[in-house]
Amino acid sequence: MKRRIPLFPLNAVLFPGGVLPLRVFEPRYLDMVSESLKTGSGIGVVLIREGEETGAAAETHEVGTLSEISYWHKRPDGLLGLTLRGEQRFRILSREVLPSQLIMAQVELLPPARPCPLDNTYQALVDMLRQIMGQLEPPYSKLVPDYKDATWVSARLVELLPLELAEKQKLLASDDARHRLDEIAAHLSGMDLL
Repeated sequence: MKRRIPLFPLNAVLFPGGVLPLRVFEPRYLDMVSESLKTGSGIGVVLIREGEETGAAAETHEVGTLSEISYWHKRPDGLLGLTLRGEQRFRILSREVLPSQLIMAQVELLPPARPCPLDNTYQALVDMLRQIMGQLEPPYSKLVPDYKDATWVSARLVELLPLELAEKQKLLASDDARHRLDEIAAHLSGMDLL
């Protein structure tokens, strides 16, 4: 299915089922949030390939995550605080930079990942994720865990572990949850953490 959505280029990778707390202050993104709240259009979170989060429109990777605003509030510093919840991955088909530097994109929504049962091969990763999740504060601590689903476990590990952004992006683009878990295990083993 194709949709036209605003893009929020960030130095972060969000997976379906994950959450991302943000502070918003640029007029283009305040307008984007307002429009999304009014229409329920969603916001495309996508990793920056080249450029910055502020100023001129950044070049982005092709795969991102359609998100919904799950919470918003005005912060004491006057900025808008919001939490995005990842819903579904997408691939950018075309993009248009508006005069405000907001990027509007025609995207193709990628099929949602099906639940993928975990076997004991990945128990060390599940145990690590349980430990990490037990130490987190909201909004992460409010996620309903599904430690038996390779898709959920791999997505949360990629979001929460200190992997390079390029590696996180590569894993977001992968449809194979077990492949993601194998890549995470190899990365952690290389650092003597697993």
